[in-house]
Amino acid sequence: MRIAIMGVGSLGTIAGAIITKSGRDVILIDANKENVEALNKNGATITGTMDLNVPVKAITPEEMDGIYDIVLYMVKQTYNEVALKQLLGHLGADSVVCTLQNGVPEDAVAEVVGKERTLGGTVGWGATWIGPGVSMLTSEVKNMTYDLGELDGTTRERTIQVKEILDLIGETIIVPNLVGIRWTKLLVNSTMSGMSAALGCTFGEVLDNEKALTCAAHIGNEAILIAKARGIVMEPLQGHDLTLLGFRTKKERAAKFPMYHAIFGPHRKLKASMLQDLEKGKKSEIDAIDGVVSEWGKKLNIPTPISDKVVEIVKGIEAGKYTYSFDNLKMFNIPEIPEE
Repeated sequence: MRIAIMGVGSLGTIAGAIITKSGRDVILIDANKENVEALNKNGATITGTMDLNVPVKAITPEEMDGIYDIVLYMVKQTYNEVALKQLLGHLGADSVVCTLQNGVPEDAVAEVVGKERTLGGTVGWGATWIGPGVSMLTSEVKNMTYDLGELDGTTRERTIQVKEILDLIGETIIVPNLVGIRWTKLLVNSTMSGMSAALGCTFGEVLDNEKALTCAAHIGNEAILIAKARGIVMEPLQGHDLTLLGFRTKKERAAKFPMYHAIFGPHRKLKASMLQDLEKGKKSEIDAIDGVVSEWGKKLNIPTPISDKVVEIVKGIEAGKYTYSFDNLKMFNIPEIPEE
């Protein structure tokens, strides 16, 4: 069985190192030639909450050959159009592409590679790309988890095969309700990652500032209201029922803050991948994360003022209008809601 990781950034570097260390044969595919050269020369290096260096095999997409049986697809959605076309010629009839991207990417991936070859998964941990071949794990090792699911909710032999690979990195749960866990993870990303990108800070800095945390809570509330309106049953994540983060009054909102600390506390050091892109002058995945909440709000006539503001600020940063700064918090206006 030929296993590949396509998209070797902060998460892919760590995944590649751990899978290789376990004895499995995996090829790392990345468009960044400097990164590929460093991985081949120096190995994949993990710092932060894990200290590890593992010799790995890395190639650029142009160097792909033959058919890959299982592809852990970790390319940012902003590069889907190019990367999926590069991958398509190296997939067999029984190949599986497991998308471990942010947002809700299954439809876009399936449109190119086919629904029958698409598997979805969410990543319950985070990391920061330090440089070519080096990634810093910013989540606690015990909190490295995955949720995995087929588009039709079944469990097949291939589902179990992919689970066995992901289990090498962290505990993996097979879920029949893929859209439910996807929307749960979208809530996670849109709240903390959205605020991290807009304010140029870590998750911990959002948690420690009352206004920033209040903004994050409103984004979460917006996502929950949309999920309910769409009939989506959100799945628990790492033992937490995120639907409990919903609120109607200021008193209820304040009561949710300890939950945010419990859920995101183990990831305090994490800096959103969107912010990492902004720091490199790259386009972020804002449309695939907070943009999804904002667009569904418009479709369903559900107000999403904080999600809208995050999208506006991040797009403003990309356009050079703003910079990623905690001062951007001044641009947020907390919606008026009843006291209790």
